[in-house]
Amino acid sequence: MNTSRIALVTGANQGLGRALVEGLAARMNPDDLVLLTGRNHQRVRDAAREVTELPGTRARVEGRVLDVSDADAIVRLAEDLRVRFGGVDVVISNAIARLLPEESQAERADEFIDVSNTATHAILRSFGPVLRPGGRLLVVASSLGTLGHLNPRLHHLFDRASLEQVEHAVESWRSALHNGTAQEAGWPLWLNVPSKVAQVAAVRAVAAERHENDLADGTLIAAVCPGMVDTATSRPWFSDYSHAQSPARAAEALLDLVFADHVDPALYGELVRFGKALDWYGGTPPVEQDRMLTP
Repeated sequence: MNTSRIALVTGANQGLGRALVEGLAARMNPDDLVLLTGRNHQRVRDAAREVTELPGTRARVEGRVLDVSDADAIVRLAEDLRVRFGGVDVVISNAIARLLPEESQAERADEFIDVSNTATHAILRSFGPVLRPGGRLLVVASSLGTLGHLNPRLHHLFDRASLEQVEHAVESWRSALHNGTAQEAGWPLWLNVPSKVAQVAAVRAVAAERHENDLADGTLIAAVCPGMVDTATSRPWFSDYSHAQSPARAAEALLDLVFADHVDPALYGELVRFGKALDWYGGTPPVEQDRMLTP
């Protein structure tokens, strides 16, 4: 990577995103810059200050307000970083809309899709072109992101799809949710399943177009699965947290990908969990009565 590096994390006020910022700031150099982003100005400012004051922090940390559901804001930020710094070296797309078990999935669908999927598409499209050689663009997904978790009737929408085709599939799913035909079409009840599959499919689509050039200059684009993490977002969905990781522990495997000296071609464009690529065609459709969010 470049001597002076620029890193960006979305959804970074708390939880895994905050831990990723802390890890980046501890492992990068004093001339490097880590941008901690989130929607709320006060929370962003406070979080950036707190990370800056941590004993292990070495890099500069700045807060930046970014609502990832605003695609135009993502475009503007990418362009600003291109103009100011000539690009970015690390982008970690981590933002997610918090959803509680007692809430209606259908009623929260728009916000959930906007934050998890529309934002992923915008980040890939906006930050891919400004990613410097040797950079890292990671999208935080989950083990639900493999194609086998969807009804086979839906596989053709995401397998070997372009980014535009993935976007169309997501909007078709959104429309089906609104008009009440989603289950009839084979979409699972729980939003997290098609959302994660679509995230990984979007990463695979962009990676397929860049594969040869990126591997030649040591650039990595991938989806990542951190495993079960004890956060305010995930805690309501689990009754047993005895095996959950702290955000700091979960961030370690992701940061190892960021700071790896060489890119493993087997991980490029894949869903990576603890340093291993998961089988894109693996998984089984979930039982609808199982309300838990699989890590």
